[in-house]
Amino acid sequence: MISYILRRTFAAVILLLVVSAVTFAIFFLLPRLAGQTADQLAQQYIGKSPSKADIAAVKHNLGLDQPVYIQYWHFIKGIVSGATYDLGPTTVLCAAPCFGYSFKTHQAVWPELVDRLPVTFSLAVGAAVLWLVSGVIAGVISALKPRSFLDRTFMGVALAGVSLPMFFTGNLAILLFVDTWPIFGDTYVPFTENPSQWANTLFPAWCSLALLYSAIYARLTRSGMLETMNEDFIRTARAKGLREQRVVFRHGLRAALTPIITVFGMDIGLLLGGAVITEYVFSLHGIGEYAVQGITDNDLPKILGVTMLAAFFVVIANLLVDVVYAAADPRVRLS
Repeated sequence: MISYILRRTFAAVILLLVVSAVTFAIFFLLPRLAGQTADQLAQQYIGKSPSKADIAAVKHNLGLDQPVYIQYWHFIKGIVSGATYDLGPTTVLCAAPCFGYSFKTHQAVWPELVDRLPVTFSLAVGAAVLWLVSGVIAGVISALKPRSFLDRTFMGVALAGVSLPMFFTGNLAILLFVDTWPIFGDTYVPFTENPSQWANTLFPAWCSLALLYSAIYARLTRSGMLETMNEDFIRTARAKGLREQRVVFRHGLRAALTPIITVFGMDIGLLLGGAVITEYVFSLHGIGEYAVQGITDNDLPKILGVTMLAAFFVVIANLLVDVVYAAADPRVRLS
């Protein structure tokens, strides 16, 4: 088990290096290949009407006048151990992980991401609990009672959840439960300040996001359970006289959870990297809204920081999925 985890961890580190190389190439190499000069890139850090001396100083300070591989080394070094910027009379230390400074606000990107991360984390975890529980329960009931009224109802709701976009369900939830009937609040409150108000404010966003994802999980669970409940080992378990509840949850559901674990790891990793539409609709100042700001302002360091953070969460989520696989099925450790 330990050797399996070490192998997967090593593979995750290699994957993060590959992602960092691809990300660096997209943001720094492709613009150069498209015709953007180092002077034009450096000018974005200065503002309007800079002098040639200012552009040359910034270009030298950021290493934009060096070969691409040297720039990539400094990029990785800044993420791992931080970076130092010589601004003439003063020296500024950008602590690790350093993604540079915003073009617009001139603030370090990483502290801003850390400030917004609790909002995105609260949204993703709360919604994940709702969609996982509701989706799996709906899928199990639908599989045990195929073509029944409950089956058709759950699958109809699942179809509606997949079909309706977030900007529709989210705005509808705000219109009904925040504006028309003010049951829930509209201003985010941190969990550490007031847990009940924190949940009250996020509940409409959780439900809107869970409606979209729980539909997928309900359909996955239903198809997996329908296939599993017809297997020979299920008939053997029933022949031994085991209770139906134990057969369903201990044997049937456990075997049907494999694809659900895979999808859940990907979904939670992507959401932790920023639920862009949900945060925009509900005016939550999280990673997703930060990404929208960076794209709107053409703020390269912001976009770069969000991209690397999202990639990190996806890779770590996949690593955790591999570990859960190994714990659930010993045969996976031999792969």
